[in-house]
Amino acid sequence: MRRDLIIGILLSIAFHGGAAWISEELSKRPTKKHMVQEEAPTIQLMEMPKLEPDEPPETADTSDAEAAPVEFAPPMQTDVPQIVQLDSFVQQVQPPPPENLKPAVGVISIPQNRPTGLGKGIQVFNINQLDQIPQIRATVPPQYPFEMRRAGITGEVLVEFIVDTNGDVRNPFAVRSTQREFETAAVQAVAKWKFRPGKKGGRVVNTRMQQPISFSLNED
Repeated sequence: MRRDLIIGILLSIAFHGGAAWISEELSKRPTKKHMVQEEAPTIQLMEMPKLEPDEPPETADTSDAEAAPVEFAPPMQTDVPQIVQLDSFVQQVQPPPPENLKPAVGVISIPQNRPTGLGKGIQVFNINQLDQIPQIRATVPPQYPFEMRRAGITGEVLVEFIVDTNGDVRNPFAVRSTQREFETAAVQAVAKWKFRPGKKGGRVVNTRMQQPISFSLNED
């Protein structure tokens, strides 16, 4: 009886030992890994619409068109104000114009009733009252107004002034003019003139005079 028990125990130990050995051997063997092959992603291409070619820009046909003539401004001309010699001074008394007669277009008249600028009691003579009229010693030409010269406009200014006993010009002003733009230049120029004073009865006197100043453009 005891012998059978010992044999059963040994068989049980052998069985369990074999099972443990087999399990250990199986765990040592490499296991095959199953590789899952991933499917490559697919890219779906969209068909682009066809672009129509751009039409070339239309160019104006200038072959038959005549070239527009280019206008050039006339060359600037040298301004040469003309001065009338003193010998031509004439103090004329003009009768008043008829009532129905209108003044000429473009001529500007200025009242002549102006003070002499010499003070009260100073006598002023006209040229026709003198024994010897004033003589020019030095003149200054007027400056041609730039805008008038560029526009090619000519004109004339009649300047009245007094030559005092020292030969200086006093109180010059424009009596009349064809264009007011010329008046300032004419008056400023005459104001710088120098004279030999006029004489009456052997002594120098104050003399009222008038001088036309012309503005003209002479061709070269």
